[in-house]
Amino acid sequence: MSTLSGLLAEHTGIAGTTADHLQQVVGEWQLLADLSFADFRLWVPVADELLCVAQVRPTTAHTSYAGDAVGTVMSRAERPQLREAMAGGRLLVEERPYLYEGLSLRRESVPVMCRGQVVAVLSRDTNLATVRRPSPLEAAYLDSAAVLCQMIAEGSFPASESVADVHTSPRAGDGFIRLDPAGAVLYASPNAHSAYRRMGLPAELVGTNLAKVTRPLISDPFDASEVVQRITAALAGSSTVRIEADARGATVLLRALPLRPQGMSRGALVLVRDVTEVRNRDRALLSKDATIREIHHRVKNNLQTVAALLRLQARRSGNEEVRTALTESVRRVASIALVHDTLSMSVDEQVNLDDVIDRLVPMMADVATVNNRVRVRREGTMGELSAELAMPLVMVLAELVQNALEHAFAPGASGSVVVRAERSAGWLDVVVHDDGAGLPAGFTLDGAGGLGLEIVRTLVDAELDGSLSVHPADGGGTDAQLRLPVTHQSR
Repeated sequence: MSTLSGLLAEHTGIAGTTADHLQQVVGEWQLLADLSFADFRLWVPVADELLCVAQVRPTTAHTSYAGDAVGTVMSRAERPQLREAMAGGRLLVEERPYLYEGLSLRRESVPVMCRGQVVAVLSRDTNLATVRRPSPLEAAYLDSAAVLCQMIAEGSFPASESVADVHTSPRAGDGFIRLDPAGAVLYASPNAHSAYRRMGLPAELVGTNLAKVTRPLISDPFDASEVVQRITAALAGSSTVRIEADARGATVLLRALPLRPQGMSRGALVLVRDVTEVRNRDRALLSKDATIREIHHRVKNNLQTVAALLRLQARRSGNEEVRTALTESVRRVASIALVHDTLSMSVDEQVNLDDVIDRLVPMMADVATVNNRVRVRREGTMGELSAELAMPLVMVLAELVQNALEHAFAPGASGSVVVRAERSAGWLDVVVHDDGAGLPAGFTLDGAGGLGLEIVRTLVDAELDGSLSVHPADGGGTDAQLRLPVTHQSR
């Protein structure tokens, strides 16, 4: 695996929250590399070594490294400044330039702070062959980059509540505006001036209050208020996501980032991108996306109709075995319908598993044949998964919970079934625990002949590429333990 999540899962045991923070750093660091005119590499500690898990090159300058270091390790004796930066939690700059393959490099180390602990370190390496007296644009870039690096070392950037879409958010080269703490424009790049000209601003930006000059340019008053609020929030220290607005026939993306090292306001950075032509092409695809969601909606409706017919047939049947089989079919069809219902409201074919499971639990209670004194609840977070994984996973969890409801408790008994989830960088671990009677003597998963467990085994092996074990739980009851890779790709 060469992806960040894959390398973290394979070589480290870091928590999911730490992995998420490193993903956010990597999601933002193209901007950081462009502002710094430097290469960045992300290193994480592995035993006595440092492992490179990601690398980015600037689009605004020549790269310092032609080769790719992702997946390589650095021993304790190599580049001690990186380890010193991690241990001390502060930025370090090597005093003398470093010679690499005929290039003179300035090497810096930036610790990555997460929840009060240094979890990784960034190497920032600048090719000095292209360094010259900086222009106003370059000086503004470098000053902003220095502030953002300081905020990374303090753990205040990137903010966990604000994750940029790395594919569509404006970049430094699209349009760069630097604001002072009062919101006045200190510097605006030529592309930023062009974007504002397209929006209908005839005057120069430098020296103006950006929020005040932007409000009358936005066509929709609600969008105008929202843009102003984003700029004001960034000046106050809050990170914001990008916003799209129409202005006199032009469509622009704007994003404001706070510059607030050590809790002191240094103003804000505003990125702006003219996406008028892009949006014109996107509108041609909207009907296609709407059609896909409508298909999911209709499939959901059809499955609900099938479930209703099966439920009606079960009520009319005089055979208890047939009634039980039809009732179980109702539950299975309803589980699939829930996923399609979620996809009908999704724009990226992603499913929030926590929402689906929370909606599925009451449905299982409705069709359960055991006493309803048994409570079912969820603990932990599963997060989002692609549709190709979510569909079989929901089926598996529904079967495991139903299996516990049917076989772990005697009629009239009370107890609980708990679905516990824990997600890391590369894995999702789910345990379905019950405090019932436990497993029968001589039970083996391979020898279990029930249809439900046969469905579970098939889906886990063929669709989820995961593993399943069923064993007695500590303190009584049974644990069904499921583990699957969340970096799984369609085979």
